[in-house]
Amino acid sequence: MIKEIEMRRSIRKYIDKPVEEAKITQILESARLAPSGNNTQPWHYIIVRSEEMRQKVMEASHNQKWMMTAPVFIVCVADVRCRIKDDREVYINDSSPEDEVKRIIRDISISVGYMLLEANNAGLGVCWVAEFTQEEIRPVLNIPSDKYVVGVITVGYPDESPKPRPRKNLDNIVHHECW
Repeated sequence: MIKEIEMRRSIRKYIDKPVEEAKITQILESARLAPSGNNTQPWHYIIVRSEEMRQKVMEASHNQKWMMTAPVFIVCVADVRCRIKDDREVYINDSSPEDEVKRIIRDISISVGYMLLEANNAGLGVCWVAEFTQEEIRPVLNIPSDKYVVGVITVGYPDESPKPRPRKNLDNIVHHECW
């Protein structure tokens, strides 16, 4: 598995080739199997293939034009209702104070990490895009205000092979027993 992790790159240029439905399903299945706190599974995924909708998502993502080279976007949405069961109105944005919001972001982030690795395993390139605000992206996809968009994953066959980015040494990031 470490070889797969070492080989994974963020891809921002894709060839003009559709991604097979079976590969998208395989990626989503890996996300579905991810662990979550109390097995709440707060994730929802919106598959965006049409040029019109990809254009709107790209515009909401601060006009990152390179995104349009990817034939598929997977919009990763966290649902706080798996943790807040009452009927009160909940509005989530980047400054929401509820602990439950932090938990659902943690959980869906694990599932997205699984997706990135599975996409690489399937011969696909991906990039996690998070340059948007909730107010910008939710209306584009009719996402309710009690849901939180964690990321847009661009998916396609890579048309670039980026070199590895520098990583810190373990000595710089690992502590034993305490800080």
